[in-house]
Amino acid sequence: MTKAKKTHQPCPTCGSSDALSIYEDGTYCFSCNTVIKDGIEMHINEYKVKNPVLNSNLTTGKTKELSKRKLSSETCLKYGVTVNEVNSKHLYPYYNEWNEHVANKVRGKNKVFTVEGQISDATLFGQQLFKKGGKYITICEGELDAMSAHQMFDSKWPCVSVKTGAASAHKDIVDNYDYLMSFDNIVICFDNDKVGLENAKKIAEVLSPKAKIMKMRYKDASAYLMEDKTTDFVSDWWNADTHTPDGIVAGSDLWEVLSQGPKESVVDYPFEGLNSMTYGVRKGELVTICAGTGIGKSSFLREIIYHIYEKTDENIGLMFMEENVRTTAESLMSLHMNKPLHLPDVVYEDQAYEDAFNEVLGSERFFFFDHFGSNTIENIIARVRYLVRALNCRYIVLDHISILVSAQENAMDERKTIDACVTKLRTLVQELDICLFMVSHLRRPSNGGSHETNSLNVSLSDLRGSHSIGQLSDIVIGLERNGQADCVVERHTTYARVIKNRFSGLTGQATKLFYDYGTGRITELEEL
Repeated sequence: MTKAKKTHQPCPTCGSSDALSIYEDGTYCFSCNTVIKDGIEMHINEYKVKNPVLNSNLTTGKTKELSKRKLSSETCLKYGVTVNEVNSKHLYPYYNEWNEHVANKVRGKNKVFTVEGQISDATLFGQQLFKKGGKYITICEGELDAMSAHQMFDSKWPCVSVKTGAASAHKDIVDNYDYLMSFDNIVICFDNDKVGLENAKKIAEVLSPKAKIMKMRYKDASAYLMEDKTTDFVSDWWNADTHTPDGIVAGSDLWEVLSQGPKESVVDYPFEGLNSMTYGVRKGELVTICAGTGIGKSSFLREIIYHIYEKTDENIGLMFMEENVRTTAESLMSLHMNKPLHLPDVVYEDQAYEDAFNEVLGSERFFFFDHFGSNTIENIIARVRYLVRALNCRYIVLDHISILVSAQENAMDERKTIDACVTKLRTLVQELDICLFMVSHLRRPSNGGSHETNSLNVSLSDLRGSHSIGQLSDIVIGLERNGQADCVVERHTTYARVIKNRFSGLTGQATKLFYDYGTGRITELEEL
């Protein structure tokens, strides 16, 4: 399909309010995976396996066995590989996600490859043949290898290939990440050379923890088939090792590291009062921000994120679950311009707006979660992993944890659901070595008061839903403010309290903050 003309439309099939995208040639629902094209409605899996749409503008050929490679005509027919009768060139077809024939890779004499069509629009070679999901999928470095592997498996397991070799494999894997991660095990079968092995490890990092790397005793899968070593190939494939990152060392070897002092990557908070207690923000930490409704948790968090953007060159992933991507993006531009752009009476020049976009969002360091589909715990965990592994985000924001509870079908009670979610997030923080900022709501005070009106001191016992939030967080920061005070200054003044501090142990009221309605910025007051 072409680029979407409209997004976030209601779906007539499943009833979703905003999951439907409208294209020039049909519609697709990201919630129920229903495709309507040429007036025909079908599920995407049904659509993907129907007969391919051939492109008459691309060169055609005749299906025949590739005898030199010992590839049968049946294998060639399945993958759609043909030989041009005029010049004997091999034609390897590529399809997009809608099963439309968009390109050919053409193999000529002396292994010279050219491309017909738009291969950038294509999925992996052979991907159109296999539905999402299953026990195993094998990724090869080239088309002939994928076909050879599939034939040696007696067509039992899906085999695909990256489009342009090992050196460009990372982009191909990222572009087809959801498809590949739908399988239980992903076996990487790249060439047995330096480039192949190095890039196999790189994409295994992206596909962790499902990735396995096959140790090849021959050059590639095609070589196994040509040498009649099918039994060896299958044996080596079954013995593929689950990829584990390097870095396990003996304690006795750490003197050089320890003697040079700590090398932690630390960025400070934008507020000195917080820095004096926490000693800054560290990767490997789960930081929870909590406050009553409307106290300014999101605004406080955005100030921290914008500060990290200014002080580092790291990528940042933003998952604001109660606002759309436009709102989140424009709020960052507001901080850059010192203007609350969301207010209708704010005046600014078009050029200044464009400059702010180019300088902040155009930096290509921010990535947003457009939560038009499922917001299950599993989906959120997968998206966090993708932001880190594929897009190299080192700081992640999740605002807020409680919204995930309402998204669960057949969910346990709120406490158990939040407990399960926070446990998974805590594990992810350690595994990926990231800093995750998480927003949590507060329970209603037992004395009948209000966190929104009485500036009640926030404690760990006030965290809504589960004690695991307090137990598993490294830092917990509570915000206190009387949002209904008669005095304007008091109404816009917030106290930040460090409730938990695993790093230094220092807790208590840390700083006094003021929200400037004119600029939309939060500044630190000198007097606490």
